[in-house]
Amino acid sequence: MDTAFLAELDPRLVGVGLALGGLIVGALIAALLQRGRGSSEMAALNGRLAQMAEMQAAQQAQLAERLQVQERVVTRALEERLADLSKRVGDSLNDSSQRSHQTLSDLRERLAVIDKAQQNITELSTQVVGLQDILANKQARGAFGEIQLKDIVQTILPPSAYAFQVTVGEGRRADCLLKLPNPPGPIVIDAKFPLESYRALREAANDAERTLAARRFTADVRRHVQDIASKYIVPGETAESALMFLPSEAVYAELHANFEAVVRESYKARVWIVSPTTLMATLNTVRAVLKDVRMREQAGAIQAAVLDLLRDVERLDERVGKLQRHFEQAGEDVRQIRISTEKVAKRGERIEALQLGDEATEVPALAEVQKLRQ
Repeated sequence: MDTAFLAELDPRLVGVGLALGGLIVGALIAALLQRGRGSSEMAALNGRLAQMAEMQAAQQAQLAERLQVQERVVTRALEERLADLSKRVGDSLNDSSQRSHQTLSDLRERLAVIDKAQQNITELSTQVVGLQDILANKQARGAFGEIQLKDIVQTILPPSAYAFQVTVGEGRRADCLLKLPNPPGPIVIDAKFPLESYRALREAANDAERTLAARRFTADVRRHVQDIASKYIVPGETAESALMFLPSEAVYAELHANFEAVVRESYKARVWIVSPTTLMATLNTVRAVLKDVRMREQAGAIQAAVLDLLRDVERLDERVGKLQRHFEQAGEDVRQIRISTEKVAKRGERIEALQLGDEATEVPALAEVQKLRQ
């Protein structure tokens, strides 16, 4: 019998085989004794039988030892493989858990950014755009232009959208600068309109005085328009237009009603003449533009955060897929181990079912052993 094959068999199978060999030898001895041969043959036969018995006992001990060693090796290898598999599964679960925790932390941070941006949009949406502190005709006050301009701007625009007494161009100080994005860019508002000529026009006693006051008023307005155009329209720094603020609705109405030529010249110079009411409407438009710009900025931040969130979700899906494949591989390994265990159990049951007896059962027993080899 091949010793390599015997080394792979179960110790019980080897024991059964050795016992079967002993029965065969005993049957042979009994047959020889029944034939009644001579004493010399019996002595020789006894010697050979004793020698065969010793050799069989030695082989049995050697095979038993090899089988025990092989069993320990197989058991150790199986334990090491199971331990390695358990360690790999544990490491994989640990790694996946840490990555999942990190991904969830990133998701919470992204959601916090989105929530903050949403709050900013809500605050912007709830702000009331209205006209406040609409003042009546104040032409009798000396420096009312700058004060009224400051009140109107502060009432309508947020502090970040304007600045007072700002230097533009070559050291020229503007009364107010509206901080608009490009285009159109920052716009200067000038409130230094001279009211003396208008007062003279209103106080004229006759046609001659009225004509003289009208000429003076026209000259003052034209000169002021040209000064604003040359001082506060700076290419590359400010917008291509500027605003001339008239502190009185009466002055604005007089100018548009009786001095149309001056108004057309201001259009050509890109200097827009505004009164308190029209300035409020203009500033509300500016405020709407600024609000739209800020909402677009916040929308861009939300879009970027959502894109980052989608990328994080994709990474999480990939990692979950990897974890699923690890679980499937572990399940397959366990299934293969169960198959091997079932095979070993079935072979053991077949060995236990063998019938050991006389020569009539030797052939079926050997056939069963051959079947177990397969």
